[in-house]
Amino acid sequence: MNRRVSAMIVLLVAISGIAATYLLARASAPEIAAAQHLLDSRKWLDMLAPESYDNQPLRQPLSLIDTRLEHSQLSAGYRATLNGKSAAILLRSQTQGYVGVIELLIVIEPNGRLLAVKTLEQRETPGLGGHLADRPNAWLQAFAGKSSDAGWALKRDAGQFDQIAGATITSRAVINAVHDALRYFDEHRAALLGSGT
Repeated sequence: MNRRVSAMIVLLVAISGIAATYLLARASAPEIAAAQHLLDSRKWLDMLAPESYDNQPLRQPLSLIDTRLEHSQLSAGYRATLNGKSAAILLRSQTQGYVGVIELLIVIEPNGRLLAVKTLEQRETPGLGGHLADRPNAWLQAFAGKSSDAGWALKRDAGQFDQIAGATITSRAVINAVHDALRYFDEHRAALLGSGT
């Protein structure tokens, strides 16, 4: 066999391999996307009792306006419903912590009270502000049931909340972001809850 024929055979095998890989990846893309969506749903919606909603909130993002808030920015919003009525509003918020961006999922009940807060991403100092990602998180759970008119500040700033030990900047950033989300909910309640409430 001469070199030209050998080169052609190698080229055909390589093209066949690339084509097969491409087709396999393309055929499995919907399954991969569905699996990723399921993981995201479990990760994000674990703060809601399964019997408290009957829709798929993450598949129905809300249109948010004026998302740049005083201390944070909203990047997404979702509505959980039960029997066609709003059960909870989920707001994805980003704020600047001590080390980097902190991303939170803030869940608000239709009456404007905070149901839960969850840290989605953070890069705070391990052992200090990094405790923000601990699950369960007693510090974040202390916010549950509060509305926008609660004293949303650290006790040292004449508010009602303790800080994470050694993480004043992180604590302030999270408290301010949660307060921003609750005020946003109050200002846009009708749009966020939609009809059927």
